Amino acid sequence: MGLFNVYQLFDITPVRAQDVFIYDENDVEYLDLYGGHAVISVGHSHPEYVARLSDQLSKIAFYSNSIQNPLQEEMAEKLAKLSGCADYDLFLCNSGAEANENALKVASFATGKHKIIAFKNSFHGRTSAAVAATDNPKIVAPLNAQQEVIFCELGDVAAVQKALETGDVCAIIVETIQGVGGLDEADTSFFHEIYSLSRKHHCLIIADEVQSGFGRTGDFFAFQKHDWTPDLIPIAKGMGNGFPVGGVLIHHDIKASFGMLGTTFGGNHLACAAVNAVLDIIETEQLMQAATDMSAYFLDQIKDIPEIKRVKGRGLMLGLEFDFPIADLRKDLILNHHIFTGNSKNPNLIRILPSLTVQKSHIDTFVDALKTALKTAVQ
Repeated sequence: MGLFNVYQLFDITPVRAQDVFIYDENDVEYLDLYGGHAVISVGHSHPEYVARLSDQLSKIAFYSNSIQNPLQEEMAEKLAKLSGCADYDLFLCNSGAEANENALKVASFATGKHKIIAFKNSFHGRTSAAVAATDNPKIVAPLNAQQEVIFCELGDVAAVQKALETGDVCAIIVETIQGVGGLDEADTSFFHEIYSLSRKHHCLIIADEVQSGFGRTGDFFAFQKHDWTPDLIPIAKGMGNGFPVGGVLIHHDIKASFGMLGTTFGGNHLACAAVNAVLDIIETEQLMQAATDMSAYFLDQIKDIPEIKRVKGRGLMLGLEFDFPIADLRKDLILNHHIFTGNSKNPNLIRILPSLTVQKSHIDTFVDALKTALKTAVQ
């Protein structure tokens, strides 16, 4: 049996990893500035993370949500404290797509409506409603296209207002900073205005923090910079540092009922151990402040590179935009300089999404490599 061939693969086979480095089967060292799509938040194989998972595995790895699991309550308490989101309850699932799917489902339950407002260049996942709210027709099957989604330009308040006037919108779903779409972000007034419109038209707002959450931007959640209160906050990626886990923060104004949501694997004992370790490491190692500090250093180091036409994003969720397609540049960085970076829907943009443990020396290594690679790229 072969593998269902849906991924374009680099000819690299990682066999171990430590902090911001990955090692292949020939023990070649790669600097990981992509973190597997912003998943690695506290570094590969962090000793506390490994110890907590190993200890939990030796006790109980999994049982269903039909029993008490104090690790879930511990996680909710830690999350409320570190994020400042004490006015929410937590539903646990397995991935970012599932988190967004459940957020949309809750919004539909709560409002009795069915349409979704999403934004151009969005990416919310590959499940039924989440992929319909993703601005990429190539990955939306006819089955998914039955969902009714209205796409607006990010930042266009008038378009959102017009879409809401139909009266049947259950949710506005928005990434505070678009990840796959290319690191675009609306201004503060936009978030405040669409929040006001959502109250007027009785729909809910979902702040998709799957990629931008867990300290990546320097705030625990990216939306917090804009000082507003989403109804639902889907989370995943950096949440588990590589362990598959997701969740939704659901505002106390939304009431739960038995059977409303459910999952087999979500919130299992191993997942909880992973997330609790991540939260403790972020707090004790002050990684949100580190994200802010390393971002400032990164921006200072690249400011005199003329080929970079624009820097997008915040914290350690950054996009470097050039005036040419970056596919060959990115390939050069990984194959010749042994540095992982990311791409996006914007063909001219490289994404930088390292672990929050990245240091100045690692940034220096990247900047030197980028300057060298650009000499070849622009010839």
